[in-house]
Amino acid sequence: MAVEFTSSARPTVGVEWEFALVDQRTRDLSNTAAELFEAVHARGASVVDESKLHRELLRNTVEVVTGICDDVPEALADLADTMGVVRRTARSLGIDLYAAGTHPFAEWSVQQLTPGHRYEELISRTQWWGRQMLIWGLHVHVGIRRREHALPIVSSLLNQFPHLQALSASSPVWSGTDTGYASNRAMMFQQLPTAGLPFQFETWEEYEGYVADAFHTGVIEHINDIRWDVRPSPALGTIEVRICDGVSNLRELGALAALTHCLVVDLERRLEAGEQLPVMPPWHTQENKWRSARYGLDAEIILDAAGAERLVTDDLDDLLERLTPLARELRCEDELRDVARIPVVGASYQRQRRVLDRTGGDLVAVVDSVVAELDD
Repeated sequence: MAVEFTSSARPTVGVEWEFALVDQRTRDLSNTAAELFEAVHARGASVVDESKLHRELLRNTVEVVTGICDDVPEALADLADTMGVVRRTARSLGIDLYAAGTHPFAEWSVQQLTPGHRYEELISRTQWWGRQMLIWGLHVHVGIRRREHALPIVSSLLNQFPHLQALSASSPVWSGTDTGYASNRAMMFQQLPTAGLPFQFETWEEYEGYVADAFHTGVIEHINDIRWDVRPSPALGTIEVRICDGVSNLRELGALAALTHCLVVDLERRLEAGEQLPVMPPWHTQENKWRSARYGLDAEIILDAAGAERLVTDDLDDLLERLTPLARELRCEDELRDVARIPVVGASYQRQRRVLDRTGGDLVAVVDSVVAELDD
């Protein structure tokens, strides 16, 4: 089965930012996405391009999407414009936008499914696990030129999986309980069929064989049903990085988008220079995912196939230094510099736990704090 890849002539960037809707009074999830869409669209297409506001699996969620951008600052400006209108409209309906990997006390059993065949089929197939998916994330697309480079980039990018997950981790509390994980979202999402870590294919033909088998055996109905944490997006000509938990503010989103943009472009250029990219055995990448989900910025991660280990924040310092010249070229040096700020102020999971400690376990206060960070 041939899977066409639409080449990107330049290293473009695009961002998909998922928001939960929470009631301003109770701070519980609000199944009001349909009402929000109607109210936003009533303002006219000239205010919000309909292609930049998407429905998701559940009616408690909306997704704000950029167009195809040349750099991270352009993507941030695009997001800010759309998000501003959506946020103001939501407030008029008694709703706030909430951006974290999970909600600290919402119950899955009262959440409503968005109408549509794909969503209904997903729930019919996945049952309890599908209904449990009260999770939100950040997706970053980076354009690449050659399809032959897509799978090597996906496999090598897994070496930086724990860095991205630890920096973005924002889902420590689930159903009223501190799980002990920095990212419980990562553990939840991988329960779905075709979700989780990608297979480390070496060639595009191997990937096409997998896709053909998945269609033939009924595993997927659409190529986007392959929900890997890092995946090629053939129709867009991008590498789509879906590692990050939901991000509560534009500044941290810009930092993570800049890091992702630099990582993918760096790998593509190394391939074009004839370099063989470093990869690790699947059991190392799987362990790194678990360690960064469990321990966040305190994770001791595996660095290479030989099994060398290092604290993720120490390795991050060296990574940022190496990528800074490229960030300057990609016009995201300021945003990449903000990556180093996250361990200083604390990742979202750490900030949420500080609120819990300060308030004696007040889960509503946690929601308040995450909502307020959208102003940062």
